[in-house]
Amino acid sequence: MLFRSISLVVFVYSFTSFNTNGKFDLTVQVNGFSSNEGKAFVGIYRPTDDFPVMNKQYRGKVVEIENKIAKVTFDDLPKGEYAVAVYHDKNKNGIMDKNMLGIPTEKYGFSNNARETFSAPSFQSASVSLDKSKAISIYVK
Repeated sequence: MLFRSISLVVFVYSFTSFNTNGKFDLTVQVNGFSSNEGKAFVGIYRPTDDFPVMNKQYRGKVVEIENKIAKVTFDDLPKGEYAVAVYHDKNKNGIMDKNMLGIPTEKYGFSNNARETFSAPSFQSASVSLDKSKAISIYVK
């Protein structure tokens, strides 16, 4: 009887704990928007991509902002390291606006809420290890 109970537990555990296709989902919730105007541009990068350059990402999505929050899920990602960059395209012109000095004038953020004073953070400081499906939160400012 004890052996049968242990076997059942091991059998159930094997189906609930292991991802059979080796793919995972990363859900990103972005907070800190001052309004629902515009859209959120969200890009996910691998170590080999040009982080955090928009249009050089592994995958990207443009999402609506509702209740000053944007939420997006990147599904079927292989196990690995990823970094996320997001910016608020408040005026809907499809680019991150910058001033004459090249400083962004629209809100932006990165995974791990990584931020540097005079440059974008490194991939390593923004990286998220994906070995199971998970959710992260990013604050734009």
